[in-house]
Amino acid sequence: EQIERGGPVTVTHPEITRYFMTIAEASQLIMQAALLGSGGEIYVLDMGEPVRIRFLAEQLIRLAGKEPGRDIQIVYTGLRPGEKLFEELFHALEPNEKTAHEKIFLAQPRPVDWNELAGELGRMERAVQQYNVPVLRECLDRLVPELSRSRRQQDQQAVVPLHRTS
Repeated sequence: EQIERGGPVTVTHPEITRYFMTIAEASQLIMQAALLGSGGEIYVLDMGEPVRIRFLAEQLIRLAGKEPGRDIQIVYTGLRPGEKLFEELFHALEPNEKTAHEKIFLAQPRPVDWNELAGELGRMERAVQQYNVPVLRECLDRLVPELSRSRRQQDQQAVVPLHRTS
């Protein structure tokens, strides 16, 4: 639609990547993963290599017979809150195992200290009752350290909105 109107094409960040697979391939892998499991397992699908969205936008512009940056601009709007530059299929603390299918992996959840979790949940409950957002955020950061790292990374990776390609 943006290309048909003559642009600009909006992309959130010049380095953002995403995985793509066909509906048929995803459906087949999901059905095969369902046959592997006996209940409660978490399976992750091998979706191939991630695609840079900027590259995808440039290719779509070229397919329309136009030249990116000359005929149709690409405008970078900046990451949205919570949006990541790239998708992680596995977390470093969550090991994965191969299955009988080369494109399906079994994710192993990281170990949980149940006493620590119960204590943090109690602190979170009190923080919610007292409307104490800073304490609630501290509890969440202790339970899920990736949240605070993700927020810091997002701040570092943010781009100035509406940057045009040349």
